[in-house]
Amino acid sequence: MMNQKMQLWNTLDRASLEKQLQEIGHKYITISFYQYAHITDPQSFRDQLYLQWTNLDIVGRTYVAKEGINAQIAVPTAHLGLFREELYQISFLNGIRLNFAVDDAEAAFPFLKLKIKVRSKILADGLNDTTFDVTNKGIHLNAAAFNALTNDPNTLLIDFRNHYEWEVGHFKGAILPDVDTFRESLPFIEETILKGNEDKNIVMYCTGGVRCEKASAWFKHRGFENVHQLEGGIIKYANDCKELGIENKFIGKNFVFDERRGERITPDVIAVCHQCGEPADNHTNCVNDACHLLFIQCDNCKAAMENCCSQACLETIHLPLEVQKELRKGQNKSNLIFKKGRSAALPFQGHKEKPQALIEQTLKNQKA
Repeated sequence: MMNQKMQLWNTLDRASLEKQLQEIGHKYITISFYQYAHITDPQSFRDQLYLQWTNLDIVGRTYVAKEGINAQIAVPTAHLGLFREELYQISFLNGIRLNFAVDDAEAAFPFLKLKIKVRSKILADGLNDTTFDVTNKGIHLNAAAFNALTNDPNTLLIDFRNHYEWEVGHFKGAILPDVDTFRESLPFIEETILKGNEDKNIVMYCTGGVRCEKASAWFKHRGFENVHQLEGGIIKYANDCKELGIENKFIGKNFVFDERRGERITPDVIAVCHQCGEPADNHTNCVNDACHLLFIQCDNCKAAMENCCSQACLETIHLPLEVQKELRKGQNKSNLIFKKGRSAALPFQGHKEKPQALIEQTLKNQKA
């Protein structure tokens, strides 16, 4: 019964996964949630969760660590009730807030398979959690309270996402740090934005709230007192604004980490194609297996460049497969993937248009 360890992972290729999902025929709803908690045996918890969710045909990406869980998954609408029931039977997840996607229309399947990974942390932050109280978090703001506080001229509104996320959508008046990772953003934001502004109301936001949960506790530990965070992040905010009929201060797209790449919050297109400079906000991964760079590409460039980020990649994909494999040998493409949207081959890069000078000018205006 336990041969192959009950196959607690997926081994199918992309084409097979897509065919399998089409044959099953589920309609999916995308859900995200996180919880900091003490998990004594992350591997056993992970395996238990994998079996439960596989039985419900759930797909998605989830990280489990001794410090908790961070999940972005797609649940069949027919199994939503049972999923919630089973999830709430886990003591530290009983009643957990679930963030439902704002817009599920841009991809047939938001995820192709179920991946649950055990990690040292659910969020790579570079912090030593034993040095501060991670439960001493900032004040959570619902949509109405967020709108009110961000109207206060004594408030600093800071985007805690990476440059390729805020490039396609962000809150009006937000400070947009040009960073690649959450780990990088913490010291950068403290040094360039928060220092000298200890008397300001600090309001931070991210996609679903998990980054702000840790960041708010860290900055309170660092001596900043007026720390606030958007409860449930952009996803919950957009849904609440729609439900309550209040002003939505977010413009553009909310970048998401699944096959959709983004969910439409407002019709505004605030980014440009990285190849031609025309208005565009659809992210794509370069189709060249030796690259897979994430960048913004309009439909015209997508057709002309065949989903490639550069002429070199376009030429590569037309080589025989065996030649392509030979060229990839020994190459480490992780840095290209990691540096999303940063490539000398892309002449129009939106993050370059929002340099440190813009941050300084925003702070200067708020002090005036």
